[in-house]
Amino acid sequence: MYNPEWEKMMDPENELPFKLEQWVDLAPFERMLGMRIEQAGNGEAVLTMPFAIKLAQGMGLLHGGALTSLADTSSAMAIKTLLPENTHFATVNLETRFLAPVRKGVVTARARAAAIPGQKRSYRAEVNVEDSSGSLVAVFTSNFKVARDSAVR
Repeated sequence: MYNPEWEKMMDPENELPFKLEQWVDLAPFERMLGMRIEQAGNGEAVLTMPFAIKLAQGMGLLHGGALTSLADTSSAMAIKTLLPENTHFATVNLETRFLAPVRKGVVTARARAAAIPGQKRSYRAEVNVEDSSGSLVAVFTSNFKVARDSAVR
């Protein structure tokens, strides 16, 4: 069903309907998924997300989109620790390899990010996603690009 409030959210002239409390912080979508930043600094980030029925796919497993969102967000948080505040950047490609299903517990994403040598505005991140027992359930890689008009250290 159409909601007229969506128009305000889609209009690029409108300001964001929310404000992050700090540079390395979760957006509303990430909070809705139940993500938590456990640590972030020096090009690394560790985020967690609990299994919840609302995040399950039809067979009762944690949805791959939720796992990918956790990995992508952990990548972005790791990259944020390398960039000046308010630098605009975006994921330009990503790859997720699913290795095992998640049926319960908490998943943990451990991200490492670095600038790509020879490409001034490009960053790469690698993430391992583990279940509550420490078993690897997914591996994720992504590339990010900093907007031309953003400052980069």
